[in-house]
Amino acid sequence: MSTHPIIAPNLADLLTTHSHLTLTSAGLMLDNVLLTTIADKVGTPCWVLGIGIVLQRLQRIKTAMQAAELNIRIHYAVKANDHCALLSRLGKEGYGADIVSFGELARTQKAGIPAQRILFSGVGKTETEIEQAIGLGVGQINVESAEELALISTIAVRLGKKAPVALRVNPDVDAHTHSKITTGLAHNKFGIPFNDAAALYAHAARLPGIDILGFATHIGSQILEIDPYRAAYARIASLVRDVRSQGLPVYVVDCGGGLGIAYGTDPEAQPEALAHVIRTELGGLDVQLALEPGRWVVGPAGVLLSRVILRKEQGMAVPFLIIDAAMNDLLRPSLYEAWHGILPLTAETMQRPLERVHVVGPVCESSDCFAQNRLLPKLQHQDTLALLDTGAYGSVMSSTYNSRPLAACVVIENNTWEIIRPRQSIEELWHDEIIPTSCAPSTPLA
Repeated sequence: MSTHPIIAPNLADLLTTHSHLTLTSAGLMLDNVLLTTIADKVGTPCWVLGIGIVLQRLQRIKTAMQAAELNIRIHYAVKANDHCALLSRLGKEGYGADIVSFGELARTQKAGIPAQRILFSGVGKTETEIEQAIGLGVGQINVESAEELALISTIAVRLGKKAPVALRVNPDVDAHTHSKITTGLAHNKFGIPFNDAAALYAHAARLPGIDILGFATHIGSQILEIDPYRAAYARIASLVRDVRSQGLPVYVVDCGGGLGIAYGTDPEAQPEALAHVIRTELGGLDVQLALEPGRWVVGPAGVLLSRVILRKEQGMAVPFLIIDAAMNDLLRPSLYEAWHGILPLTAETMQRPLERVHVVGPVCESSDCFAQNRLLPKLQHQDTLALLDTGAYGSVMSSTYNSRPLAACVVIENNTWEIIRPRQSIEELWHDEIIPTSCAPSTPLA
C-alpha cells in the first residue's frame, strides 16, 4: 500500500489545486474549453487531454534542469499515454521517448520520433523486439538482467551490429509509493541487483555486439518524496566511480522517472527539487543524463467525462451514483485503490446541497467503484461530471470488458478541441473475430 493515504479535498480545493480547470457561469472548463460542449457533442464516457498543459509541464521540467545546469535529455514515458497525436506533438518539440514494447516503439516511429531518441526499457523484451530495436537503431536499450544482456549480444552479432546498452540497476531503495508501482526494491522483478552491477558492466564491456554506455535506474511511480531519489542516485554515482576506477568508460546515466502528482491534498512532486538532487548526486560525473517523465507530465492534463445513469438510493444507507464510465475505461481505482477527484460540469450542479455517495460504474464487478462515501453535490440522472487527473494510465489501460466499446478521445490545444479517436462501435467489438464453420449460427450474424 502507499505510504501516502489520500485525504479528500473539498470541491473548492480541487479547483484551487488544478489551475488548468476553471469554473465559470457556463460550466467547468479545461484549458479554456467548456467541457459540457464536448460531453454533449461527443457523448460520454469521453477522454479529454490538454496538449498545451502537457507542453507547459514538460517545459517546467526542462527549465528546472537548465537552471541546475544539467546536461539532460527528456524522454517521455510512452506507457503513461500512448496516443499517436500526443507522441507526434512531443516529437515535433524535440522530446525523446521511453518505451517498453515493440508496439510502443512502432507508435513512436509512426509519430515521427527518431529512433535515436528512443530508450527501450522493460523486463521482458522478446527476441523479435530486440532485433527490431537494433535494426531501427534505437539510441539505448536498458538491460534488465545478465540473461538479457547475453541475448542482446547474440542477436547483435547475428545482425552484424553493435547494440547500445545501459545496465538498469535495482538500487534496493524504497520509493514510499504503492506496492504495485514500486520498482526499485530488491524483491521487485526489475533491474540488475546493485551488488552484481559493477561486475556485469565489466563483462558487458568485453561482450561482442555490445556498446556499453552506462547505467539506468527507475525506482517506481507516483513518488512524492525526494529522499528516495537521493538514495538511488547516490548508489548509481558510486557505481560510476567504481567501474571508472577499473578503467572502464561510463558515458550515460538514465535517471528514470516517477514524479508524483496531486490526486488529493498531497502537494505534487517538484521538478526543481528533483533537479537539485540530480545535480548534487550526479552533476559532477561528466555523463549524459536522461530523464523519463510520464505521469507528472500528462496526468493532470486529462479528465474522463461521464454521465449519471441512475441513482440507486431506496433502502440504501448511502446512495449509489451509477455512471456510464466503468472500470474497463479507468482501471486505476479497481487495480490499486487509486483516488481521483470528481467535479460536476455545470455551475448550477456545483451549488446543490452536498451528500455522501458511492460513485460506481455499471460493470458486473464489485470492484467497479470510483469513490466511496464521497461528498458531492446531489447529482441526478443525466448530470455530467469529470473524473480528474486521468491523463496518465487512463485511456491507455482501457479494455472492452463486458463488451463495452472503447470511449472516444479528444485533445484540446489553442482553445479548440478535436476528436483523436472516435467512440468504438458495437460492430467493431467483433470485427476481427473468426467463427469456425462448426460454431457458425444457423442465421448469419449481422
